[in-house]
Amino acid sequence: MNTKFLFPIFFLLAALLMAACQPAPSTPQVTQTSSPQGPQTLSVITHDSFAVSEAVVAAFEQQHNARVQFIKSGDAGATLNKAILSKDNPLGDVLFGVDNTFLSRALAEDIFEPYNSPLLAQVPAEFRLDDQNRLLPIDYGDVCPNYDIAYFEDKGLAPPQTLDDLLEPQYKGLLVVQNPATSSPGLAFLLTTVANYGADGYLEYWQGLAANDVLVVNGWDTAYYSEFSLHGGTRPIVISYGSSPPAEVIFAEQPLETAPTAVVTGGRACFRQVEFAGILKGSQERKLAEQWLDFMLSLEFQQDMPLQMFVYPVNPQAALPDEFVRYSVIPQETAALSPDEIATGREAWLQAWTETVLR
Repeated sequence: MNTKFLFPIFFLLAALLMAACQPAPSTPQVTQTSSPQGPQTLSVITHDSFAVSEAVVAAFEQQHNARVQFIKSGDAGATLNKAILSKDNPLGDVLFGVDNTFLSRALAEDIFEPYNSPLLAQVPAEFRLDDQNRLLPIDYGDVCPNYDIAYFEDKGLAPPQTLDDLLEPQYKGLLVVQNPATSSPGLAFLLTTVANYGADGYLEYWQGLAANDVLVVNGWDTAYYSEFSLHGGTRPIVISYGSSPPAEVIFAEQPLETAPTAVVTGGRACFRQVEFAGILKGSQERKLAEQWLDFMLSLEFQQDMPLQMFVYPVNPQAALPDEFVRYSVIPQETAALSPDEIATGREAWLQAWTETVLR
């Protein structure tokens, strides 16, 4: 045997045996980390006039790792009807847009969860109409007759100052109103007449308006943007809001120094609407819904509303935009009916109005 190969083989075998005897290197431990939880989705049902700045919503979403989905559902009455019909399988977590004309009906349907937001303490008692806090006040506004200033100046005619004035012959054919069965401001104006002339006298007032050639249309958009003389129509008096004058200034194609419209406020000619929001029973995001209601009452949201929806914040600490301070009108006294009075009489008043005015 050629022994010159034995030594390399010997050393190779020895090295392999030594390696086999060494302990195996430890395997590094891998820490299992869960992926970050995705944002929760909050569904907010609203009427079609709801609006809020994207930056304001984004601030809430970032703070709460959430996504807010808005579901627009028609006017205030239609929105509430949809929530009632779907109460066993709610379409969302929060509903915004119930006003004091439908408050009692909304509460009677038992579709809202109570929630005592800590920010309610800052809201004046006049707006907190549900003592169980199932619906929380968010904003308010006044429905009033508005008129086209230039029309009356051109005609040399003094504008009306009270509801009684609208019955005078010089205003024949000048007024357009909304059907109270299909329009929130229309219903508010009907309630204004009930509050002023009583359940036994309001129909006589409407008979007078009908004799004075009042025009009734289905909704606010048609009344304001099709029939109102300021926007090309033939009627210089329209039922709208005390905040309509600043809206005309803000959205004017050319800068304006004064508002082109004014508001009739004398003799309790305005009705104050208060809008509410509440957590729907069956919400799967109860905590997030509470946080959203807190947010709606916060200064950030409350100060955004005037130039988005042209309503007033219920939080008195919220600063108003300069345009609101300069051009909007807050009546010294408004027509008033309690939610219970409205709930008791609304359907009968609507039926009698329809038979008197439309038939």
